[in-house]
Amino acid sequence: MRKIFTLLAASCLALTAAHAQDAQKAAAEAAAALTAAQDVPAAAPKPTFWDKTLLTNINFTQTSLTNWVAGGYNNYTLAGYIDANANYKKDKMIWNNRLQLDYGFLYSQDKPIIQKNKDRIYLESKWGYETPIRHLSYSASFDFKTQFDDNWNYGTPKEFAGDEPTRDDWLNARKLKSGLFSPAYINLGLGVLWTPNNWLSVNFSPINAGFVIVQNESLRKTYGMELLDAYKDTPAADIRDSYYRASRFELGAQLKADAKFQINDNINYTTQLVLFSNYLHNPLNLRVNWDNKFFWKLAKFFALTFSTNLIYDDTILAKDTTGDGKYDVQAIQFKEFLELGFSYTFASKK
Repeated sequence: MRKIFTLLAASCLALTAAHAQDAQKAAAEAAAALTAAQDVPAAAPKPTFWDKTLLTNINFTQTSLTNWVAGGYNNYTLAGYIDANANYKKDKMIWNNRLQLDYGFLYSQDKPIIQKNKDRIYLESKWGYETPIRHLSYSASFDFKTQFDDNWNYGTPKEFAGDEPTRDDWLNARKLKSGLFSPAYINLGLGVLWTPNNWLSVNFSPINAGFVIVQNESLRKTYGMELLDAYKDTPAADIRDSYYRASRFELGAQLKADAKFQINDNINYTTQLVLFSNYLHNPLNLRVNWDNKFFWKLAKFFALTFSTNLIYDDTILAKDTTGDGKYDVQAIQFKEFLELGFSYTFASKK
């Protein structure tokens, strides 16, 4: 009996030892597998070739006067601005796209009407491919510019019933200045792009083809449209608005310079200068567009914006010298805005 018990005890001890060895072996294998897994390098992040941003800006101002001896009128303004950018870069190729939308209006107590004071649609697209020369790329560019709706010149009514002109009197006295596709500018250029650093780019297109479109017949003379061939010999007194062409083809050279300065963490300045020479009509008379914008981030959701726009185009009648509400001579066009309001920027993750 004692021998049997001893044999059973020995068997149990042998089984326990074998099980312990198996457990130790399994633990060692698991530890080795874990170590090997830790040594496997993490998967590289997927490259991102697009950089996207969307700046939104809404501004509201209100002025109220009560017994104000110095004069003035109660008024309200509301304006919105969107600046969307989508830029692509891979190897030697870049493709930059920008859309700017401006719209705003004002109401002043002296005129019982809502007047528009800002309106612009501006789309730009620029493609480039690096050349063997440093900082220089072959380029193709496209831009389109127009506005959302009609813009009027509100002259003071000269004849009206009662003590003050009514809303209808003001509306009857206004003169149309511009509108949707009146005018619209479309340009496509081929040339070279010079980018010496990350804040300056200069695009020169010696071959730049474009169209100027004026859909509204009453504005075609103002924007330099030519007479249709059938009416070129018509006496000036007999010429009607419908006798002018709706579009004009242009072939010339364009220089576009863009610069952006980050003055500090909260203030940046952007500027764009566009010069165009029309080979087909007075090539020495340059068309000039110069835009400037200072953007000052005051707080997380508030910003101060100062912007200017300058235009000179010798084909556009921009000044009224007779006082009849019709533009009859060329002039420099200039506009500036100082605005404080809500601002937020959406940006893609890098």
